[in-house]
Amino acid sequence: MYFSAPNFIRKLFPSLIWSLPPEDNSIYITFDDGPNPEVTPWVLQRLSEFNAKATFFCLGKNVEQYPDVYKKIIEQGHAVGNHSYSHIKGWGASVTDYVQDFDLAANLIDSNLVRPPYGRITPLQARVLNERYKLIMWDILSRDYSRTLTRRGCVRNVVKHLRPGAIIVFHDSLKAQRNLRYALPRVLE
Repeated sequence: MYFSAPNFIRKLFPSLIWSLPPEDNSIYITFDDGPNPEVTPWVLQRLSEFNAKATFFCLGKNVEQYPDVYKKIIEQGHAVGNHSYSHIKGWGASVTDYVQDFDLAANLIDSNLVRPPYGRITPLQARVLNERYKLIMWDILSRDYSRTLTRRGCVRNVVKHLRPGAIIVFHDSLKAQRNLRYALPRVLE
């Protein structure tokens, strides 16, 4: 099962970036939830094999725990973004707590790019974060984290919907690695 945000959600959050202009025929691969010492180096190696660059939306607590892995992402020429410090869920969190979690991560992650965990963010949280950061969403969710999705289904979720300007989400996490290790090389091909 493929998921893309419905148009009414995109209209509710017009300041969030859901895809990019298709001008140069590029697609944009992103990874959430890292860095992870078991998965991120493998991802970096696959990207290198295909001469591909990506954006890694990192958790502040993981950057703090694995600074050498974070450093490798940057050294290899990839972009980084802020995925909050603690993977906070926007729904149910106060605006103050939510923004503070991103600001805490910003002390560790040198980027003005932000992606809300789970894509869960309220209009007020988005408005406040947008004053400081550029909010990046996605239009292709690989669902690599799903325990019920097959590895081939993960590939189909991405490849079937590829188009210039698409922003794809994978996860460099232990939870996602089964599907990711199968899907990423096939998507890069």
